[in-house]
Amino acid sequence: MKYLIVSDIHGSLPAMEAVLSFYKTSHCDKLFILGDILNYGPRNGIFEGLNPKGIAERLNEMADDVIAIRGNCDSEVDQMLLDFPILSDYMLVVDNGKTLFLTHGHIYNEKNFPRGKFNVFFYGHTHLWKLEKTEKCFVCNTGSVTFPKQGNVPTFAIYDNGNIRIHQLNGALLKEITI
Repeated sequence: MKYLIVSDIHGSLPAMEAVLSFYKTSHCDKLFILGDILNYGPRNGIFEGLNPKGIAERLNEMADDVIAIRGNCDSEVDQMLLDFPILSDYMLVVDNGKTLFLTHGHIYNEKNFPRGKFNVFFYGHTHLWKLEKTEKCFVCNTGSVTFPKQGNVPTFAIYDNGNIRIHQLNGALLKEITI
């Protein structure tokens, strides 16, 4: 299966629409959201395009295709707007014998790896994209489509049959690794 993995949307409907356009044209099977979906976050400024209700409506249209994880800015109030669960701290997905660990990054991260065996550790939270092989596993931070940090561009990831790719919000490929 082909998955689009995104994190740190923070209520930006234009960013979410760009991601969903790529999702559709790339014929992805599932959308994995690694937290911070609706709330812009108290440390971030309010921006043009902030529309949490619009994001909820758009994602609810495709709720059967969404797997989401709780971020540090997500709450039970956010869950009330969404037709798919968002309050898990992590999820394991097994695809063709490869185990993917999905989390936001504020609890489990590279300094606090979860116990257990997995092939890929996907997270967000830092708003800094990363894709590399470590001693333990492959690590992919999807960055942020709304608030990238340290001069980075908005990014998301694609996982497809053992291939992991980081893309800019406009679809341009930044990096690719094969497991």
